[in-house]
Amino acid sequence: MAQMWIEILEQPEILKRSLENNSKNINFIVKSLKEKNINHVIIAARGTSHHAGIYAKYLMEIKLGIPVSIAAPSVTTLYNKPLNYDGALFIGISQSGRAQDVLEVLKAAKTQGAPTIAITNFDDSPLAKEAEFHLNCSAGEEKSVAATKTFTTQMHLLAWLVAEWAGDEEFKKELSSVPGILKKIIDDSDYIEQLVKRYRFMTECFILGRGVNYSIVLEAALKIQETTYIRARAYSISEFHHGPFAMIEQNMPVLVFAPEGPTLESAIEMINKLKDAGADVLVVSNNQDTQKLGHCYIPLPDGMSDFISPFANAVISQIFACKLSVLRGINPDAPRGLNKVTITR
Repeated sequence: MAQMWIEILEQPEILKRSLENNSKNINFIVKSLKEKNINHVIIAARGTSHHAGIYAKYLMEIKLGIPVSIAAPSVTTLYNKPLNYDGALFIGISQSGRAQDVLEVLKAAKTQGAPTIAITNFDDSPLAKEAEFHLNCSAGEEKSVAATKTFTTQMHLLAWLVAEWAGDEEFKKELSSVPGILKKIIDDSDYIEQLVKRYRFMTECFILGRGVNYSIVLEAALKIQETTYIRARAYSISEFHHGPFAMIEQNMPVLVFAPEGPTLESAIEMINKLKDAGADVLVVSNNQDTQKLGHCYIPLPDGMSDFISPFANAVISQIFACKLSVLRGINPDAPRGLNKVTITR
């Protein structure tokens, strides 16, 4: 059994543990932040952690009304250009806590007096030690190179931070339901295992979505790339209408995230356009009419808001990638040319 699969299965319980271990600290951090004049947030991360940061960007801008930028670490590490962090909160995200470029940007922000938060899976990591505040994913050792449980715990901690900061009790209630939603998806995953047989021989595909789920579009493409070696490309639906749509040809596989919510209408428009162009469309949705538009579909659990559906879509993507990788005779735990920890500057 693939280690990646074992770690996918752990996620419902690990999310509960992660919150239990961090809830008091989240409350303390939010109390401190409310005493400061935070007028923007800067997030630095790489790879999967970067995608968790994009999820947080949408949440913070929608729930808090605070603009969020994703840092370009090379401005600091390669160009040696100091930035103005006045009024900023800096958040560095790294599974290992050893991302050198993220660490250097955090140090630069800290030097200017900006509050800094690190989200890692290791209390003794350089990033955790350097930051003013630390949230520990509490995911246990993640042995598979393909990140699964550290990604969803990063998302979960960021979401709880936002919910507490916004004083959004309804969002907190929704977040409490996430472990149960993930367990349901995992329990019903035989459907996905059968579905991936359809895609065993594909060599490329597109992953599309919009809004809060754009972070999962990026993450799903990465999971497919690193575990199956398929050339998966991720786009926002709104961007794909432009130049990229010209790449669609007959029977091109396209996965479209189409959860109920503000982005559903644009997803339906894209699905119909793709079908007219001859693409093979896989729809991930909890809207029955939308499911029927695809050549095939993966059902999402009912009753989720747009802010919670990324967790469901993330785990569906992980299962899809893991099962497809094994079907293609590839070990998803040890992708060629990759290591668990990648240190860039």
